[in-house]
Amino acid sequence: MHTSARTVLPLVVAGAALVMAGCAPEPSASDGADGTDGVGAGPSAVSCDKGSLPAKGRGKLTVGTDKPAYAPWFQDDDPANGKGFESAVAYAVAKSLGYGKDQVVWQTVPFNNSFSPGEKKFDFDINQVSVSAERKRAVDFSSGYYTVRQAVIALKSSPYAKAKDIAGLKKAKLGAQIGTTSLDTINDLIKPEQKPAVYQKNDYAKSALKNGQVDAIVVDLPTAFYITSSEVKDAAIVGQFPDVSGEAERFGLVLDKGSPLTSCVTEAVDGLRKDGTLAALEKRWLADAADAPVLK
Repeated sequence: MHTSARTVLPLVVAGAALVMAGCAPEPSASDGADGTDGVGAGPSAVSCDKGSLPAKGRGKLTVGTDKPAYAPWFQDDDPANGKGFESAVAYAVAKSLGYGKDQVVWQTVPFNNSFSPGEKKFDFDINQVSVSAERKRAVDFSSGYYTVRQAVIALKSSPYAKAKDIAGLKKAKLGAQIGTTSLDTINDLIKPEQKPAVYQKNDYAKSALKNGQVDAIVVDLPTAFYITSSEVKDAAIVGQFPDVSGEAERFGLVLDKGSPLTSCVTEAVDGLRKDGTLAALEKRWLADAADAPVLK
């Protein structure tokens, strides 16, 4: 049986169109002031109906965070008590997904492990993880649930406590937790003359500050307020840093790369933003985080 050229051509074109459609990139959300950050939406076929999500545990939602779980993000080192901004956000997201408080299981996940490559044992992780292009190569993120700035803390007796701008910190010995945007702020924005000290946890950075091993440390602004008010009372916030990249830094919930839950979790976060829940939780738990001079 012979096939005419007139018949073959449409078949070839149609086949090529199918191949091209299969290779075309999925459209992504645009970055905007609503906190979407251009995150991937995840597989669109997944139903977000309550109780039908393909979570890690049957009838349970597994949420990861580091230990210790610091205030003001958590209270009393107990993520499960619902106190602190991130604990409250996690339970609000869980509720939006159809899970009651007794159906949320907390899992200890070291900060750097949360966004490292590889399959995760949690459904989502919440631990002040900033959304970035580099991290999105290894994991998915929800839309942003909090817009944050970095801040620098010094002992009140230090000459660097009186710094009025970034140039005033150039000669300081600075410290920050490894793998954080706090460390990026030191290296990329402050660019100090001395190599910064790098710590596995903020607790170690705080100890170094108290012991005089560093002149100042960089942390996110709400953490800076908590440290100076409750943990290192002879320290003060020197100031906060402006957004210099043109894009606000946002914390997002971390999920497996290609997780079927990404679109549903993002939908939940977006809903909490739109109905005012995130703003109310921020006001309750992070009320002081707006008052600090901006260092330029």
